[in-house]
Amino acid sequence: MSNCFILLAAGKGKRFKSKNPKQFINYINKPLFMHSVDKAIKSKMFKTIIIVSNLPIKNIRTKSIKVIKGGKERHESTQNALNFIKNKKIKNVFIHDAARPNFTIRLLKRLKNNLKKNKAVVPYIKTYNSVKFVEKNKIQNLDREKLLFTQTPQCFDFKSIYKLSKLNKKKITDEASLFLTNNRKVKFIKGEENNFKITTIKDFKKPNVKSFYGIGFDIHRLIKNKNLFLGGIKIPFHSGLQGHSDGDVILHAVIDGLLGAMNKKDIGTFYPSNKRKFKNIRSPNMLSPILKILNKDGYSINNVDINLICEKPKVSKYRDKIIKSLCNLLNINKDQVNLKGKTVEKLGLIGKEEAIACEVIISLDHYA
Repeated sequence: MSNCFILLAAGKGKRFKSKNPKQFINYINKPLFMHSVDKAIKSKMFKTIIIVSNLPIKNIRTKSIKVIKGGKERHESTQNALNFIKNKKIKNVFIHDAARPNFTIRLLKRLKNNLKKNKAVVPYIKTYNSVKFVEKNKIQNLDREKLLFTQTPQCFDFKSIYKLSKLNKKKITDEASLFLTNNRKVKFIKGEENNFKITTIKDFKKPNVKSFYGIGFDIHRLIKNKNLFLGGIKIPFHSGLQGHSDGDVILHAVIDGLLGAMNKKDIGTFYPSNKRKFKNIRSPNMLSPILKILNKDGYSINNVDINLICEKPKVSKYRDKIIKSLCNLLNINKDQVNLKGKTVEKLGLIGKEEAIACEVIISLDHYA
């Protein structure tokens, strides 16, 4: 028996007032819904992750993630997801709103621990505001100490939530209401202040984000009878770059820029040129462990600005292919990468077409 994470991303977001659904708009360098998906993966708590969406979602490469179609209303989307996993030996389900990207893995673990002795566990926060209630044109004060503002993820015993959801035909604002309206016990635990729901454009302001910058530089000689790799792809050319690895100056400069922004020394620290195991290593394989450090430490790439310094090959001819490769390797969008070609007016080794250099400036965001 295993746990399943269900992400509800089929809403229309009418209050967001945008042509594009808010769950797909970029938030801290990636689509809003991906923050929740990435945390579910990083937690290593879930064998299955379900994304419920009424729009196609591409580039999902992890086998544990399934994308299914949602309904017109929340309860229909939830039921679609529960129906999808009903024969998959799921013990517990965590149901989360895509509009809440700022929860922590600590919250997931606390929910799981509380679910051991309960059928339903829901996070909440209190309010410090005075609250009024309007009924039949009369305004009354409410005791704020008795008010609970519930959040997601909300987690449930699968069999229990499946039965209650299948019987329900009414609109609901969260799955906890299915338990409450049926007089079932819900365990409420303290939620997180930062786990707010993004409802309007104003909510898209980055909370507790710091920016860091790194500079990368690399240069290699050109030699005959070797393949030329730039930005992770093979470029047709009469020579390749000499080096202990494949000599990809773009990726080497990118790696150094990332390490600089994270205060992690330099590329030589991770890949010393006197180690035989790194002989002829491809640069994408050098980049991958650095990106794992970046993700583990809570960084995200804001933008990458690149100067490729050479007489030939002409950057303009291969710019789009190199940018596409970098986006795939770095898992970012093309509007986050800029590639410029620079010559040195025939001066020095580069001017004589005997070398290629690259310099990179990278901006990282760190979400606390």
